[in-house]
Amino acid sequence: MLLIEVVETAVMAALIFFAVNLVSARFRIDGASMLDTFRAGEYIVVSRFSYWYTDPQRGEIVVFVPPSSTPGSLLDGMLGRAGETDLIKRVIGVPGDTVQVRDGQVFVNGTPLVEPYLPEPMLDFGGRVWEVAADQLFVLGDNRNYSKDSRDPEVGLIPRAQIIGKVWAVYFPIDSWRRVAQFVYPELAPVP
Repeated sequence: MLLIEVVETAVMAALIFFAVNLVSARFRIDGASMLDTFRAGEYIVVSRFSYWYTDPQRGEIVVFVPPSSTPGSLLDGMLGRAGETDLIKRVIGVPGDTVQVRDGQVFVNGTPLVEPYLPEPMLDFGGRVWEVAADQLFVLGDNRNYSKDSRDPEVGLIPRAQIIGKVWAVYFPIDSWRRVAQFVYPELAPVP
């Protein structure tokens, strides 16, 4: 009787473990590319299921595998083993958008973004323009001068299939716990 209870408990624990890891992931923030939104050493929860039925929106923060890297297997994801190259960035451009960076300012569809979350003015990157195609995203780190993001040809536009999920919350350290909300750009028309 005791053996049956132990087996039932172990099976239930395994099912809960895999269910939790199927719909969420946990990551540790390394580096300064998302300062002041996130700090190195913070741990975040990522919702894998957020984009099963909806599309990423401007202002949301996502974790993704850069196109130059190979995504881990489903088993790696379910076991919570993050890839060494997974990145965290803010969605700036969605399919159909034209994104331009000039004179230290980001423009989406010709409209300059108001970005109060930036820790310092962005250095000029030469006036480049990106057309965001279907199933792609343009992403930037909040700490623009220290971020490897869509401006870098090694990262570029992010295929939708490379998105791991949307950042939902910071859960550690305990005094940093908070829910992560989408930043809405009132100067831009909502995405249909």
